[in-house]
Amino acid sequence: MADHITSKLNPDTHLILDQPLLRLPFELLRKNFKVAHFNVEKESTSVKTLLKETGLTSQSPTASSPADILKNVDSMLARMRGLKRKLASCAEEEARLHQQSASRIRHLGELYGMQSLDDVKYEEWSRTRLDRLLVDYLLRNGYKESAGALAREKGIEDLVDVETFVQMGRVRESLLNGRVTEALAWCNENKKELRRMESNLEFMLRFQQYIELVRTQDQAKLVESIAHAKKYLLPFRESYPKEVQQACGLLAFPPGTRADAYAELYSRSRWHSLSELFTQTHNTLLSLPSVPLLHIALSAGLSALKTPSCHSTHPHSTLSSISPTSSSSLTTSVCPICSTELNDLARNVPYAHHTTSHVESDLVLLPNGCVYGLHRLEEYSRKAGVEKGLVKDLRTGEVVRVEGLKKVYIS
Repeated sequence: MADHITSKLNPDTHLILDQPLLRLPFELLRKNFKVAHFNVEKESTSVKTLLKETGLTSQSPTASSPADILKNVDSMLARMRGLKRKLASCAEEEARLHQQSASRIRHLGELYGMQSLDDVKYEEWSRTRLDRLLVDYLLRNGYKESAGALAREKGIEDLVDVETFVQMGRVRESLLNGRVTEALAWCNENKKELRRMESNLEFMLRFQQYIELVRTQDQAKLVESIAHAKKYLLPFRESYPKEVQQACGLLAFPPGTRADAYAELYSRSRWHSLSELFTQTHNTLLSLPSVPLLHIALSAGLSALKTPSCHSTHPHSTLSSISPTSSSSLTTSVCPICSTELNDLARNVPYAHHTTSHVESDLVLLPNGCVYGLHRLEEYSRKAGVEKGLVKDLRTGEVVRVEGLKKVYIS
């Protein structure tokens, strides 16, 4: 009965981790619809206005020449053709997102046809999910080519968001290279959403533009910086009083100043902070988790294994000196939490909550304080070639007499 409960598949618990899989296409569809709606409203308003003016002009006593009227008609036709191209592009994007959503729903729907974790289909499904998590991890860390190659090789292009992260990476790299043009263009595309989020990204980008103008110490650039501050910074003095005050005082402190508050503004590390702020804002806008999905999955798995005696909670214990590849090491070779690769990730996850005990029933205590099952200890000692009447510690390799063992009872 216990094995049946353990191996029973609950699809709802899997969907908790895979929420972004369906949420991102929905957010992109909504954004695509808003772009199409904006273009329709903008172009239709312009065409209606121009049509009305053309009609009134053609009926007035001082009517324009037929050439001017035809020129207005050609202008309206050009606008409509431009609108048609934009809407065609939006329609292609919508079709792609619908196809992507259908593939993802079908992928997640496969879970409901599986009854057990031991199902062969579940193993195949889990491998596909692992490939998705790896692609997500690669994209978030800037390995765009590797992520794309893995997605193509595994045939999961519709289950991953390569293009979204590529666009994000392009803007992020531009910020790291000291350019704000691409990031400001992105802010302009998502102006309403950013305003609703009360994001400070655009203000900080404008602030950085101001700093770069002042950095030059060129007279014309300084005059331009004052005009820039009046247009983009001063209107937000109530929302960001500290930054606006620093902007006003920055004119009196050239690069190389010893005043820490202003020297920090000239620091190149601000570009890295801006790139991190953009990444955080981008992920929040598209409902993406702030950390790779692979880390979330690993943290959940490590939490299910972590106990108070794990290596990660005792970094200076004697067990830490045992090599994971050593034949005398038993725990560190099989416990992922004790491994050097996952030690830091597991350090802050909560302990596992076990409702059923799996402790051996024949526990004995060795003189050095280690506890093992007697049967397992004797079997290990026999395989190690230890003389009868002696047992060998599975971790330290210490050999002790059987008479020195004490029976352990769990209360």
